[in-house]
Amino acid sequence: MKANVQELSYPVSLKNKKRPTRHIPRGVKGFVLPIVIVAVWQIVADLGLIADTVLPSPFLIVQSFVELIVSGELFGHLQISVLRALGGFLLGAGIGLLLGLMVGFSKRSEDYVDPTMQILRTIPSLAVTPLFILWFGFDELSKILLIAFAAFFPVYINTFNGLRSVDSKFFDVARVLEFSKKKQLTHLILQAALSHILLGIRLSLGAAWLSLVVAELMGSSAGVGYMIMDARQFSQTEKVFVGIIIFGIVGKLTDSFVRVLERRLLKWRNSFEGVQ
Repeated sequence: MKANVQELSYPVSLKNKKRPTRHIPRGVKGFVLPIVIVAVWQIVADLGLIADTVLPSPFLIVQSFVELIVSGELFGHLQISVLRALGGFLLGAGIGLLLGLMVGFSKRSEDYVDPTMQILRTIPSLAVTPLFILWFGFDELSKILLIAFAAFFPVYINTFNGLRSVDSKFFDVARVLEFSKKKQLTHLILQAALSHILLGIRLSLGAAWLSLVVAELMGSSAGVGYMIMDARQFSQTEKVFVGIIIFGIVGKLTDSFVRVLERRLLKWRNSFEGVQ
């Protein structure tokens, strides 16, 4: 009974007080799984369970990475690859944005243009690669056009869907406020569809970077894809992994850039971000 009285005598605030929990930074959490994979990978390699020509150890990959950086070979190939991907992305995404805006605004344009775009959208990039080689050869033009072909559709589809997802009540408000056509476009429609457009740009960057691999494997003499093919011919597996890692890192950086841009442009939006 005395114990119960003593327990009740404590302040409620002290009794229910919880110990402060330490939260792991969100950026650190993303490195946990890769570190575990690399650690297990290195252990398997040290035990000699898999040959280096099949799966080189992380240490050998890092060593090859450093050698390529010191020699300047890696930056030379990376610069060419980035310029190719950027050129194809700007061409494809730019046309996709303009055409998506045109078709999204005009029902008549949708009737004439969209059915053809939906047919072309289902054609894989690999299927049109032989045609691009036949028409444009192995020059830079064929590679940039192939990347543009892949980068076009994500922006076109998401821009079109973004415009058509704008609530029609917004247009009633615009008429009441006597917005001009230009003001309706800039202050209403594009703002409401901006999240879809940015999603299309994000997917388009990924598609451009993926199609870059295909473009550089079709008779290229420079670039990260060429470096991978050249290393494969000489069984330099660690160099192949360096190229794969480069593709992954650059792809992640471009995706993160668009996500930061999205947060800044859409900071007015209050959307669900998941539970803890």
